[in-house]
Amino acid sequence: MSGFRPELWRDVVPDGAPRDLAGFNRDIRGAEGYVIPGTQHDAVLWLSGSAYDVIFDESRQAMATLAGLASVAEETSSWPYRHDRDLTGFIDGTENPSLLDAAKVLVIPEGTPGAGGTILLLQKWVHAATRWESLEVVAQERIIGRRKEDSSELDPKPPESHGARTDQDVFGHIFRRNMPYGTVTNHGTIFVGFSAEQGRLSRMLESMAGTVDGVRDALTRYTTPLTGAYYFIPSIEAIGRFLTEPAAGA
Repeated sequence: MSGFRPELWRDVVPDGAPRDLAGFNRDIRGAEGYVIPGTQHDAVLWLSGSAYDVIFDESRQAMATLAGLASVAEETSSWPYRHDRDLTGFIDGTENPSLLDAAKVLVIPEGTPGAGGTILLLQKWVHAATRWESLEVVAQERIIGRRKEDSSELDPKPPESHGARTDQDVFGHIFRRNMPYGTVTNHGTIFVGFSAEQGRLSRMLESMAGTVDGVRDALTRYTTPLTGAYYFIPSIEAIGRFLTEPAAGA
């Protein structure tokens, strides 16, 4: 998957992305001095596979192909954890739509700029793992707003819980595919969120930071954002316009 800073893609394809789509060009500042940083880059390349050696070789080939056009600003490797859980131990992506319905949530509809593409919010969050793991399960559940065993929602959800601060019934639905990263001593989560509308993603971040009502997401006391960027992911057809046929005999 390849994506581009929205402003950069629009320079190349003026009507090729939603007109109001913008990069993560400034920090989000919330309650208690909390900051979600914007660390926007020009492009992102995400390679996914079941064998690290294959991804390693493909990544090096991509770097060689792009040499002279781009340089690597940041590199992160990730891996699955306990099938469908993140490093908090909770099931991730509970509210994701089915794959049959996902396109309605993440694909920009026909007849609008950027049709067939999607918007990606990409962040790296480092966890205070020891502090989190020292909490009783009941306390963790209040922070997340769900049961740890089966991911069922608490009723009612604590208003400062992660589930309440990012309630998709309030902010709009997204499709997420988070991945753990790092080592035993330094690790966290890569947040990967897709949506057909940037506003759904930005409003969730503002809610987590407490920019409007002064209430911070309780989970932000145990995990710290290190990076933040928005990318426009063009459709295959849009990318295909820039492909050239190889020279005869090549």
